[in-house]
Amino acid sequence: MALPPQDERTLPAVVLQDVDQRPLEQALAEMQSLVDQYGHVIVVCSQAVPAGVERRLHTIRSLLETDRIALFRPPLPPLGLAVLARQLRQLASCDLSPGVLASAGRLLTHYIHSGALLGSVARLDRVPVGLKSHAKSWMPGSQFGVVAHPEPQLVRIAPGAALAGPEFGTWLLVAKGQLPSDWVTGTLAPSWNVLGQREAPLPAESPGWWGTGRLTEFCAYLPDLSVLYQLVTSVRQSRCHWCGIDVIGDRCVFCSAMPPAHDTRPDGRPEARPGGRPGLRRGTGPRMLTG
Repeated sequence: MALPPQDERTLPAVVLQDVDQRPLEQALAEMQSLVDQYGHVIVVCSQAVPAGVERRLHTIRSLLETDRIALFRPPLPPLGLAVLARQLRQLASCDLSPGVLASAGRLLTHYIHSGALLGSVARLDRVPVGLKSHAKSWMPGSQFGVVAHPEPQLVRIAPGAALAGPEFGTWLLVAKGQLPSDWVTGTLAPSWNVLGQREAPLPAESPGWWGTGRLTEFCAYLPDLSVLYQLVTSVRQSRCHWCGIDVIGDRCVFCSAMPPAHDTRPDGRPEARPGGRPGLRRGTGPRMLTG
């Protein structure tokens, strides 16, 4: 799902429709056209899509013989994934290189808190569900608050029930399904000290991802472009030794190359580099960009 622009600088999204159902020649031509038009393409793909979609995307990338297509499948629920894609669209208007922009997806994922209010957890397999919660899900009227990212949480909705939220200022995006959103907007939002709330349609993949159609999905996120830009540019950049593109992190998002041997510890783990994950303080509010 492509969310509407957050501001006037947010670039539009290109939605790859039925990429695994259409003839391969059509999908190849579409992707080649995007590479020719923009130079580099960042494909943000949900882990909830059928396996055939991922196979088709890798096939397209291989047949085009290009390292200018980045395939990114973060472990986010559908609404959180849509938020992340919009954040990358916001950053695409800034002076970031393609490699840094694509690498920013991994960084920004850490600052997205995604969850849902569910009427049942009987078929939920994305978050650990205890036997007691599973049994209570069959009781009429039961509701559960669930956070899938960044850390799994599950509580049965009752007086005093709470979910741990972000320790910095965020906005809350709410997508209403077949369950009233009163607990999300009236209880969760104040407990998370959100700076504001917005609504969005429920993504088509959400019922399948959460295992039920009786849900309201929510996502706490950073909406302000200046904050996102500050986070990304505060991380140390390096140049991929294989394809030469500038990236942040230890793996090139375009050619998938790892750092050479002299950039790793004796045990083989990537060497710790300064400027890892920048911190945010609670109360960091949205600021307007001018110009």
